Amino acid sequence: MEINIKEEYKRRYDIHLKEPHQIKGIKKCGDLLMSILNQVEKMIKPGLKTDDINTFVHKQTLKAGAIPAPLNYRGFPKSVCVSVNEVICHGIPGDRVLKDGDIVNVDITPILDGYYADASKTFFVGTPTEKGKKIVRVAAESLKRGIQTIAPGATLGDIGYAIQSYAESEGCSVVREFVGHGVGVDFHEQPQVLHFGTRGKGVSLVPGMVFTIEPMINLGKKELHVLEDRWTAVTSDGSLSAQFEQTLLVTENGWESLTPYAL
Repeated sequence: MEINIKEEYKRRYDIHLKEPHQIKGIKKCGDLLMSILNQVEKMIKPGLKTDDINTFVHKQTLKAGAIPAPLNYRGFPKSVCVSVNEVICHGIPGDRVLKDGDIVNVDITPILDGYYADASKTFFVGTPTEKGKKIVRVAAESLKRGIQTIAPGATLGDIGYAIQSYAESEGCSVVREFVGHGVGVDFHEQPQVLHFGTRGKGVSLVPGMVFTIEPMINLGKKELHVLEDRWTAVTSDGSLSAQFEQTLLVTENGWESLTPYAL
């Protein structure tokens, strides 16, 4: 009896394999996301408040007829996550002023016509420090290596292994508490995409899967804690952390980024 992969993945893993029209919608949302993120990159400079980034992203999202997914998501108070230096993720934009030598991650998720796309990049503020250059390079390469493992028949464990083995070989650590995730018709779907793991383990990749890979790489140790605002995750040792994220589609022959940028 022929197995219906779409039904099987929904039943076994609660993974929603995407139809062509859904992929088209996610890709359109991804185009908007990248347009906004590219404009944000041009804004980044010393003296900019993190809330200035939030205001810009919010206005550009609404102007395009979209909705900022983070706003009011489980109580998150802003339209974008802005994470500076030791902040790993979920930084709440506010009065913090960017300084020369900082690194800053901007994580954007719009909802356009009911579809979600999710991506982030870490930027240099002014002249980067040597430590800043190292962690941004390792984080970007970690995402690149994770993406390059994607193909039908590969596993989620292959992605995690590729990221972990590279990052740790560079003397950095991989955050365990936050992971990539399915995305497209909801903000967070199955599967969870760990950025550490074992080759050959986990769910096998099949065409139509759409998920993020978003490794958070620390220059120091992997341990973290969440601040009293219940959102902002920071490195426990105060070391720098960087992250890059894209929304990826598993295709018949490999992969396609629905939020593409060079790594």
